[in-house]
Amino acid sequence: TRSSGGQATHPRSSKYSHGVIGQRGCRSVHHVELDSCFPGKSTVAVNLSLALKNRLHEEPIGLLDLDVFGPSIPRMMGLDDLKPEIDSKKRIIPLTSYGIKCMSMGFLVDSDSAVVWRGLMVMSAVQQLLRQVIWGPLHTLVIDMPPGTGDVQLSLCQNVPIQGVVIVTTPQTLATSDTRRGIQMLKTLNVPIYGIVENMTEFICPACGHHSPLFGHQKDGPESTVSGGDRLAEATGLPVLARFPIDPELIQSADAGKPLMFTAPQSKVGCLYDQLAEHIIKCQNQTVHTTLSSKNTS
Repeated sequence: TRSSGGQATHPRSSKYSHGVIGQRGCRSVHHVELDSCFPGKSTVAVNLSLALKNRLHEEPIGLLDLDVFGPSIPRMMGLDDLKPEIDSKKRIIPLTSYGIKCMSMGFLVDSDSAVVWRGLMVMSAVQQLLRQVIWGPLHTLVIDMPPGTGDVQLSLCQNVPIQGVVIVTTPQTLATSDTRRGIQMLKTLNVPIYGIVENMTEFICPACGHHSPLFGHQKDGPESTVSGGDRLAEATGLPVLARFPIDPELIQSADAGKPLMFTAPQSKVGCLYDQLAEHIIKCQNQTVHTTLSSKNTS
């Protein structure tokens, strides 16, 4: 939702979105994928969505949380105690927060309940989120994926025309070894990958501003201490798109349901997200240009 001045407002000022009927208006789909052990993908998905919205102004952006067992988008977007409306055809109307249309399994189950489901129930829930949500026209749909290389990832990659994937990892060797398997799956399925985002690269002291690498150094360090993101880039041939530090403000804003790209878009971390969004928009435009060129020459 937006105020009269054009600024995105907190969701509680307008409780529900009113989606436009129609499922075929999404120009590009991206998903954000993480290794299986460490946190960060949802933070990246949320703030990237807002960074894209800030860059694209009035273009509609959607955020879909497919992490069925650990949905965190509702809390991060300030929607954790709200439920979406259902229309007369039993289709789900996504909630809107900070100008982003949002849908998550977390809206459909009790926040204190554990999701103890077998694979078929998980896939049924995923299909509901993919097919029964009235998004209306979207410029971009950002999908927050569950970790790993299971049925959810495989089904999405085979059934949804994904324009690009952002791989989120952390610097540890264990994290990057898990992430490498996910990258191999995407390459096997011919899913385009934009590149790698390294999360929790370093800690910035709020008192003195000193930068302290937590799990390794950058490329100018000894081989044994080279950052995991760099090792992953070398092994896969993918670029490192961004490195995000641990920022207390980022953590506090997520816990409060007020994303950093809403509260402090001009902060150091906010500028990093803006640069990432700029890169992805360029990739989108290049893809559209290539597609149009191919049609014109055929």
